[in-house]
Amino acid sequence: MSYFCLLWVPLFYLLRRAFIGEGGSAGIWAVLFGSITAILQFFLGNFVSPGGFGLSRWIFGFVDIVSVPVLFPLVIYLLSQALRGFSGEMDFANFAMLWLIPIGAFRALSWSATNDPILLVVTPLLWTALAAGIPFFINLIVNNFRWYTAIISIIGILILPVLASAVYMVLFSQQTTLGIILLVAVNIPLILSLVFDILRRR
Repeated sequence: MSYFCLLWVPLFYLLRRAFIGEGGSAGIWAVLFGSITAILQFFLGNFVSPGGFGLSRWIFGFVDIVSVPVLFPLVIYLLSQALRGFSGEMDFANFAMLWLIPIGAFRALSWSATNDPILLVVTPLLWTALAAGIPFFINLIVNNFRWYTAIISIIGILILPVLASAVYMVLFSQQTTLGIILLVAVNIPLILSLVFDILRRR
């Protein structure tokens, strides 16, 4: 399972890159910043106490495990685009995935002792679901702006990180069936984004 945590994000990144391509300096910066983030996590530890079950576990999952690790690089990328900080072209999803590669390597090492499938398998799946899902909704607004697509996309952007953290909380609470249902739901935007990428290549 440690190998899955280590390899899932880079393999998914390579799969997605095969469909859309990319260029410029953004990828180098993403890996560099991701490495710095992983080093800081090593020295600083968790920002939120794990607590027990319920809301405290969801907050821990949102901040330290699932959502913030993906939202942070997406925010940095948006700021860099506004300031024209990177040369070349790279979409949100690939930037976030490159950022997550060193973090995934660090987590594979730090979580290997627990051998917990929620951390080592489910969490990388949630990372890529957010990294591809949130940009999917953003692209719906940018490329196909309608009032109804804007509303759906904004709701999706807001709900997806909340739902991803809920998957972690529910599975930690050993509600396996509900957790699997939510995990599938969280990955629907990712699946749709892959389908659209494949169709665009044809």
